[in-house]
Amino acid sequence: MEAIIILFLTGIIALFLGIFKQPKLTTVSSILGLVAAGIVQYFPLDILSDKYNILEFGDAGNAFVILALMITALIILSGDKGFQEDKSHVGDYHALLLFSLSGGIILIGFKDIFMFFLGLEILSIPLYVLAGAKRQSKESSEAAVKYFFMGAFATCILLFGVALIYGSTQSFELEKILEFTAENPVGPIFYVGLLFILASFLFKVGAAPFHFWVPDVYQGSPTVFMGYMSSVVKLVGVFAFVKFFRIAFDNVHEFWTILIAVLIAISMFIGNLSALVQTKFKRLLAYSSITNGSYALMSILYQGSVQDSSLWIFMVGYGMSVVALITISTIVNDERDEISSLKGIGYKNPLIGLVAIVALLSTSGIPPFTGFFGKLMIFSAVWVNYPWLIILALINSAIGVYIYLRLIMTILSKENSETTSKLSITILQQGVLISCLVILTFGWVFLAGWK
Repeated sequence: MEAIIILFLTGIIALFLGIFKQPKLTTVSSILGLVAAGIVQYFPLDILSDKYNILEFGDAGNAFVILALMITALIILSGDKGFQEDKSHVGDYHALLLFSLSGGIILIGFKDIFMFFLGLEILSIPLYVLAGAKRQSKESSEAAVKYFFMGAFATCILLFGVALIYGSTQSFELEKILEFTAENPVGPIFYVGLLFILASFLFKVGAAPFHFWVPDVYQGSPTVFMGYMSSVVKLVGVFAFVKFFRIAFDNVHEFWTILIAVLIAISMFIGNLSALVQTKFKRLLAYSSITNGSYALMSILYQGSVQDSSLWIFMVGYGMSVVALITISTIVNDERDEISSLKGIGYKNPLIGLVAIVALLSTSGIPPFTGFFGKLMIFSAVWVNYPWLIILALINSAIGVYIYLRLIMTILSKENSETTSKLSITILQQGVLISCLVILTFGWVFLAGWK
């Protein structure tokens, strides 16, 4: 709870600094707030009485919170140049990101459905605003409207499912729902409620058959906020998905595991086959998000996945790849968002080219990068019970390798590399790219310290 309080207060400070048009102080205060939140998350001050400690994290939860804080900090630094150009709203943007992250932390530590719903709404509502932050852009306005209405619809489905589950078990607490299903037979109402909750989760993480909003919303959203949705929101969404089902519905896992496995397979093919024909960079990342989200969801199919390191390492590799790629997209600053605008950037700026190649190789699952170890661990665990799903995943990985290698060839193309203008990169963006490069190359070392 202390980390959430710090983030909330930091967001309030960012709002006031924005009123006085102090963009640099806003960035500094936001980063300091994120660092302070990370410190108290691992070393709590215990200033709150027990009745206010309504969240439970554990070692795995703390690790996911730290990862979410770190990715958010890198996203804020990568977009700082754009924030400085819009001094009248920089405080609003920072505050909304921090408020949304507060909801994300609740989604990691929730113990009952009430806190889960509260965290989900705190996470989502600021995103509806951020998606439409480019007020002069019709695409951004369209993205905000679509995201809002689809999100509201998914929330209604969730509440209906929660009502049915409560009616069946007389409890909102995950552990008590688990105990009820262990001691009592459950009827059709319970299973219908489970299906409604599953549908709302699939929407939130952008998985089939509720993935259709992802490309349009990602395409219309400003690049920095799209990166946040694709990394941090995906991270906490998948973790909450796994935690909710593995605790509350573990005794009826035979009912939902095969259904989720089939939907994962469909999501993989939709993401990769759609990505093959994309010419827009953000739409390509959107379909990549659908595919990688389906890989991450595989962790729900084996026992003990919440406490396992495989999902965390996978999200480290994927999250850092997203941060690197959206930072590069921000540097290129092509309003048309064409993949062709990346031609020759490896020659115009070797650091950008190197980071882009490493990020794409890591996302492809090529060793020895962090993304490879994450995929390997998840695939190995799921292979025992779902070998057919892993075979399909390997086929999709091969398709993904082709997509990303084609993008690497564009980045390394010499065409127009000498005639086009040089890329303008700030010191903060250089720091973000170097950080991503190091973590994508050596992030798997964190496995040694996992308990």
